[in-house]
Amino acid sequence: MTRERWFADTNLFLRYLTNDIPAQADAVEALLQRAEQGEVLLITNALVIAEIVWTLESFYKLPKAEVEEKVLAVLNTPGLEGVDGDLVLQAVVWYVEKNVDFMDADNATWMSRQGLQTACTFDQKHVARFEGITVVVPSVAGAQEE
Repeated sequence: MTRERWFADTNLFLRYLTNDIPAQADAVEALLQRAEQGEVLLITNALVIAEIVWTLESFYKLPKAEVEEKVLAVLNTPGLEGVDGDLVLQAVVWYVEKNVDFMDADNATWMSRQGLQTACTFDQKHVARFEGITVVVPSVAGAQEE
């Protein structure tokens, strides 16, 4: 018997991780138990993880280490499959280790997978924290650089 595959959206994880709406957190817990028992396969992606990180940081004001802990718990949920989960896992580690935004860390892991070694960006400070990535800043003749 093939189990159903369901996309797991950001708000499910946020309700569960924060328990700010207990009835919804309980419903998510029941869903996660169904996934763990193999009744359903939950699937999520890097954008969901990015939204979790952003919300926990900006709205809930959690420190990076606590955000990392919660995101790793999500990524290690039995019955949950993350699209490009290995890349997202590396991005979560670099997000804390390199003290950068999650999206910068996610982009660096994606670049690595693609064999890209040069990033064209104005964000020199964060991108330069990743070994093996060269930053190229676009410029226009006579334009002031930041």
